Amino acid sequence: MSTVMEIESLGKKVFASADSWLFRDLNATISEPAIIGILGKSGQGKSTLLRILGRLLAPDHGTVRMEQKAMEQWPSALWRMKMSYVAQQATMLPGTVEDNLRTASMLHQRPFDQQLARALFEQLHLEQVEWTKPAQQLSGGEKQRVALVRTLLLRPAVLLLDEVTASLDTRSKLATEQLLVDLHKQTGTTILWVTHDLEEAKNNCERIWFMADHQLQADMPSHAFFQAPPTEQARDFLQTSLAQAHPDAKEVHHI
Repeated sequence: MSTVMEIESLGKKVFASADSWLFRDLNATISEPAIIGILGKSGQGKSTLLRILGRLLAPDHGTVRMEQKAMEQWPSALWRMKMSYVAQQATMLPGTVEDNLRTASMLHQRPFDQQLARALFEQLHLEQVEWTKPAQQLSGGEKQRVALVRTLLLRPAVLLLDEVTASLDTRSKLATEQLLVDLHKQTGTTILWVTHDLEEAKNNCERIWFMADHQLQADMPSHAFFQAPPTEQARDFLQTSLAQAHPDAKEVHHI
């Protein structure tokens, strides 16, 4: 099996004309399909990293390879179909729910798989949503799940998720997490998953990328990261995050 993705010396500046880096010299290799949680404090460039990988932003240094071929050598549309990004704030296009579902398939000249769309709707507890309903009238959580389905219809090799469960109620959140884990197991889809929910990362992700001090400080198995965070910044991040999640606890050692 070929390497899924290679990230080489990737960097993004805070401002194009300045010498201040959001992150730099980021190197990582995904040698086989995995669910990777991307953790770190706000402002470390996690969402920016996903947008670069999704070819929605250009890096200021370095490159990304998929199937041993550099990003610049791929047609943009084909890259975005194979490595697809789902934003934290879902955008619904004008028209109905069905119009939105069909849009990605039309743009990428792929047949619209209505059966798969229906199955995904059922798994995400969207079966009561009428496809003829204007998409703008959906709730925030419904929009987020419809956006996810819209992307999954492309059957991407790599799925880039930016806080996709943050706006969901508990039932919808758990259903979404289960769908993503099942997708990975059944199809070998690699998932890069930015989340601030440590329980979500621990329960669903096989590896953790931890970003701090303008670099990727850790790339390691999830259980090892939570049991023995490898840097002082990682330890502080876990302590602070867990203290915020459990304010009544006197002391938190690890998740």
